[in-house]
Amino acid sequence: MPGFELFGEEERQEVQDVLDSGVLFRYGFDQARKGHFKALSFEKELAKCLGAGYSHLCSSGTAALSIALAAAGVGAGDEVIVPPFTFIATVEAVLSAGAVPIFSEIDETLCLDPGAIKQVVTPRTKAVLPVHMCGAMARIDRIKTFCEEQGLVLIEDTCQAIGGSFNGKALGTFGDVGCFSFDYVKTITCGEGGAIVTDSRDLYERAHAYADHGHDHVGEDRGLEGHPILGLNFRISELNAAVGLAQLKKLDAILALQRKNKRMIKDRLTGVPEISFRHIPDEAGDSATFLSFFLPEEARAREVAGHLAGAGVDGCFYWYDNNWHYIRQWAHLKKWSSAAMLPAQQFENCPDYSKIALPRSDDIMGRTLSMLIKLTWTEKEVEERIQKIIDALKE
Repeated sequence: MPGFELFGEEERQEVQDVLDSGVLFRYGFDQARKGHFKALSFEKELAKCLGAGYSHLCSSGTAALSIALAAAGVGAGDEVIVPPFTFIATVEAVLSAGAVPIFSEIDETLCLDPGAIKQVVTPRTKAVLPVHMCGAMARIDRIKTFCEEQGLVLIEDTCQAIGGSFNGKALGTFGDVGCFSFDYVKTITCGEGGAIVTDSRDLYERAHAYADHGHDHVGEDRGLEGHPILGLNFRISELNAAVGLAQLKKLDAILALQRKNKRMIKDRLTGVPEISFRHIPDEAGDSATFLSFFLPEEARAREVAGHLAGAGVDGCFYWYDNNWHYIRQWAHLKKWSSAAMLPAQQFENCPDYSKIALPRSDDIMGRTLSMLIKLTWTEKEVEERIQKIIDALKE
């Protein structure tokens, strides 16, 4: 990853189609389009690729999460169980819905621990929102079973794991709705973009309407469409969709490159003293965007991270200190720093996030390093990288 490493003639041609038509808006203007409907085409291809019944393209992964929550009826005061290790957008979307994020521990998958979820469910819990972090899956089968037993909505944040699967089934298709991101540094990119997928016709229609000011998209005259619900504007442009459409056609090739490069590194590091690897419930379904491993303790993880940086091994992340991906550094959430008063703060069931204690997650994240897997590495570059990593671990 990311997909922009492989920009080429395919993306240019898709974008040129849009510019030649002059229609950048995804709806209407059928005669002027000259047969080009990039967003609609992307949606059909994405649903087919993932084996989902329906897909809707939108402006970002964050928008996809907001749309999913709205379509599933998550709102004021509802509790949504989320992991502490995720991009902050997961939490922002819950707060924007007026709902209350409830943090639960992760396990060695770096995703929500199904056993820990049970400990934080209350009568106000409406949904569980697992995140398939760093390209690989949560224990989604167990999480799905738990949600079904408890009557909870399951929304999958698959923004970092398109192309991943569990037991042959695409990540993002286990829940009531799955969310994807196509921003600039994702596996495939629209520049900015996102999508939801679902097998529910009702959820799809609510999502489609909510993302476009409540339009029901019935009939051929946009000005005469009904507005059964209130919504917002989360539309994607045809230009962004065009880039993504070309990228989606490259997904299989991208996954093959990622898996090859990751396997080369992981095979050579297997058995190296001190390190153990992230648990991946289905290795064959790993999209292989990152190689994540654990050191014995936090101090050693920090030391190795420093050695890797000093050796010029780029794309290495120590998430425990990261401002955007782990709760430890989310001072703005803990202090409720916002441009507006967040609705969730008004509810009695909203926790004091400055006092959240997640000791198991802290222990795991304090020992974790993740390495980005690039598409354009040559075999020589991979070999050089491996040697630098081995040398850094010896220091």
